[in-house]
Amino acid sequence: MSAESGDKSNAEDALFWRAEILQALYWMRGEGLASDAGPRDLASFLAADPVIIARELDRLAIEGFLDVELSREDDRRYRLAPRGVEEGGRAFHDEFADVTHPAHWECCEDCWCHDPDHAGEPCPLHTKAHSGNSAT
Repeated sequence: MSAESGDKSNAEDALFWRAEILQALYWMRGEGLASDAGPRDLASFLAADPVIIARELDRLAIEGFLDVELSREDDRRYRLAPRGVEEGGRAFHDEFADVTHPAHWECCEDCWCHDPDHAGEPCPLHTKAHSGNSAT
């Protein structure tokens, strides 16, 4: 294997782990399961080697995607930094767009409120959901 192909493989691995880790942390945060995680937590969740996850968490912290905290046991805990929230959310939504759909009282992509001719007009479904009125 040439050094060039080794670099490509490392870059692909880094992109893979960035997406996996940020998506996992974004999902865990969004579901209220955890606001931070350690390497062993994520390794268990992602079915991966904890050594690899620890290395990738440190790399993501250096790149500004994660903030690092020390727990009482002197273990590192990682939480999404603003950049990580943005990238994790984008990656999560891209990955799961086919299985996530609007919830009750949320409009869909083809709702008239998404039409540029109605820009700035409130969506009637959002208005009902926020006002607590279920009847029109």
